[in-house]
Amino acid sequence: MSEDGSATVETRMARAVDAMERDLNAVRTGRASTMLVERLQVEYYGTPTALNQLASLSVPEGNSIVIQPWDRSVLGAIERAIQKSDLGLVPNVDGTVVRLNIPPLTEDRRKELVKLVHKRMEQARVEVRNHRREATDEVRRRERDGEVGADEARRDHDHVQALTDRWTAEVDRVGRVKEQEIMEV
Repeated sequence: MSEDGSATVETRMARAVDAMERDLNAVRTGRASTMLVERLQVEYYGTPTALNQLASLSVPEGNSIVIQPWDRSVLGAIERAIQKSDLGLVPNVDGTVVRLNIPPLTEDRRKELVKLVHKRMEQARVEVRNHRREATDEVRRRERDGEVGADEARRDHDHVQALTDRWTAEVDRVGRVKEQEIMEV
């Protein structure tokens, strides 16, 4: 496999892990973080818009998030978006800002969140394996067309498998860290 092809496969696998990490950052851990709500889609003049593009987000205390929209007319839409989300938070609107109090997680809720983390980890693993399949198909095509010999094709297959193993292990590591964070009392 050419250096270009190898770098492309590795970049795609890395992007799959990065996307999983971003998604896991939005999973509640009992501590307030703006990551919980910043990608929440709010209906703004008929267009779904990310919350971080409509308001400033801050964490004044360890257990609350304050959302201060730049346009007060969007307060109701922000409140509806939070209520419709699966965050399980109740927004408190007080004229100019929306406050979200983050309650401590119950044991059942922690287990649900861990299941959600495992589901997202499996999606990332499938994505990494799909990139492996695409790369091995390309290696087989190049071997069939006579562009590379059998020995080089075998080395390329082994290299793609090593990349897959490395990025799958990274998915597992990131998932374990998030799971420990969630289960931490």
